[in-house]
Amino acid sequence: MLSLSSAAALAADVEVKAPWVRGTVSGQQATGAFMEITSKSGAVLVGAASPAAGITEIHEMKMEGGVMSMRAISRLELPAGKPVQLGPGGYHVMLINLKQPLKKGDSVPLTLQVEGKDKKVETIQIKAEVRDLTSVASPASEHKH
Repeated sequence: MLSLSSAAALAADVEVKAPWVRGTVSGQQATGAFMEITSKSGAVLVGAASPAAGITEIHEMKMEGGVMSMRAISRLELPAGKPVQLGPGGYHVMLINLKQPLKKGDSVPLTLQVEGKDKKVETIQIKAEVRDLTSVASPASEHKH
């Protein structure tokens, strides 16, 4: 296992790129963690944990009947060779019951649980950079037309 900050983290055939967490203000109890995950042979994200939060869940946001809804999901498919974006407004890791405010420049340890085709669950240790409260995307994906 590899533990890298803002770089790629690998476990088995799973690569995690550009992990980051949205910063918080005093009293805020939850925030999102975002990243890109690619599995070479196909896997499933089945869990996450962080010492920065009392509860860590995989969440999905989607439009339902004209209303944006967010809900916890137990599994997120990682199709073989296809990058899966965890970002604002879509899939993300939710950090709930934060133990302290997260400031820009901090680093948040995250453990991802990934189930491979053999049904074995491996853990990937990453460190996610805390970005400004107003961040909406990773710098690599911000572009202008």
